[in-house]
Amino acid sequence: MANKEAFLGTGRRKSSIARVRLTDGTGKITVNGKDLNEYFGEETLRVIVKQPLTVTNTEGKYDVVAKVVGGGFSGQAGAVRHGIARALNEANREEYRPILKSNGLLTRDSRMKERKKYGLKKARKAPQFSKR
Repeated sequence: MANKEAFLGTGRRKSSIARVRLTDGTGKITVNGKDLNEYFGEETLRVIVKQPLTVTNTEGKYDVVAKVVGGGFSGQAGAVRHGIARALNEANREEYRPILKSNGLLTRDSRMKERKKYGLKKARKAPQFSKR
């Protein structure tokens, strides 16, 4: 078997973590052992995942294998996108980094769920107040 060079990238979004492996290929994207179209049912999520490849014009150039855990489908799609962007950055830093950076694909979205506080029902929702 020929030794292909693989580029790795870790992507995170909300509580999802994606480990992405980029190899030279035909543009096949696999997420958790399933095809992209099979894993992400909504078209918008598939567009989100493909965004780094579309922006850098490398859609048919690399095969993507991603393993993603935690969170929901939207967070997982964002994590895979972040991982692909980081792997592309590793593949060809001089060419891809300015494009990925200007489109905001290398920035980790730091928004997380706020923790629940004691005395409250949720993070900010207080119990109903009654004077008497």
